[in-house]
Amino acid sequence: MAVPWRQCWRRNAGSTGIILLESFCGTNRRPVSIAASSIRRTDLVDQEQTPSRPVILKTVTSNILSRHKSQLLDYSPRACCCRRIHSDAKLKDPFSLAQNDLKNLYEDIKKELFVSKTELKALCDYYFDGKGKALRPMIVVLMARACNIHSNRAGELLPAQRSIAMISEMIHTASLVHDDVIDGSDKRRGKTTINEVWGEKKAILAGDFILSVASMALAKIGNNAVVSVLSQVIEDLVRGEFMQLGSKENENERFKHYLEKTFKKTASLIANSCKAVSILVNSDPEVHEIAFQYGRNVGIAFQLVDDVLDFTSCANQLGKPSAADLRLGLATGPVLFACQQFPELHAMIMRRFSSNGDVDRAWQYVMESDGVEQTNYLAQRYCQEAIRQISQLRPSPERDALIRLTELVLTRDK
Repeated sequence: MAVPWRQCWRRNAGSTGIILLESFCGTNRRPVSIAASSIRRTDLVDQEQTPSRPVILKTVTSNILSRHKSQLLDYSPRACCCRRIHSDAKLKDPFSLAQNDLKNLYEDIKKELFVSKTELKALCDYYFDGKGKALRPMIVVLMARACNIHSNRAGELLPAQRSIAMISEMIHTASLVHDDVIDGSDKRRGKTTINEVWGEKKAILAGDFILSVASMALAKIGNNAVVSVLSQVIEDLVRGEFMQLGSKENENERFKHYLEKTFKKTASLIANSCKAVSILVNSDPEVHEIAFQYGRNVGIAFQLVDDVLDFTSCANQLGKPSAADLRLGLATGPVLFACQQFPELHAMIMRRFSSNGDVDRAWQYVMESDGVEQTNYLAQRYCQEAIRQISQLRPSPERDALIRLTELVLTRDK
């Protein structure tokens, strides 16, 4: 019998059944094995209604799997769930739609961070150079406008909603500064990291200062519910970092640990920022939940793809492994899925790939397994759920852009 977390899906002899991963965060559910003939096309997921609990991936029809199986294994843009579900819709480009709202975003952040001390100002401005993807603020402003239109408003972005977009980028950047210290990184966004240029102590203080300014900007919004929601993000970031420093001996709990850590470190910021902008214009908890679940599912999918790129991006471009996560002792989705075919990986995971040759052997095992394909497939399932959630809002260009964004998340190569 398969260990529960080992497979996001598997093909049994004769395609008589499908097993999908049921995930994490306090749920005690077990993976389900269901005859393919009993699964309906609409049975995509079972949704937990509590905002703090993630979506449970449940069942998908055998005809969808068989129709797209080769696409999933080859993993091309044609395999994207959003094209299958919304093939008749002319989806909007999210970057174009959000461009005006994000104009001068980084300059406005620098104004918030203004200090008279020259060195501290240089530290704080270092990553706010406009060269980042600005993915989080883009999602936030698109969600804000989509929720505004859904709530019978004109769709114009409220000043407080734009402030939340700025705050989300500030929290994210502060977390990167701290991550680089913890990981001992020397490169970030093609630049030498702050900790390499100014040292670890000043880097930590710079990250703290950015967080403190973000907290002050949050307080100025003057909405207690918004303050509570975004304060949760900072708690999740710290808890997620502690989870990443640890490891589960029980292999049955390892994938649950990985997904929960992924939510806290990556998806919580997107999910709670989306929820915050919805709170400002709508009192309906169901709308808040739609915004939260869209952000949560897109955030997890984004990190799953990021974990795949750690194995595939450098290999495709340079012909040698990057394996940055392995070198940090981290077992991500591709490694955990590869464990089924290569049990030798379990011992390496527990010693955090610290023995000579561990990183190279683990990388080779992953590339010889279907771990990359399984992780890509799991990311697609999260994007499908994100689409299902956002599709409950009233149609608008911004809503369609958020649907299109799921495709961009799945097909990015860096």
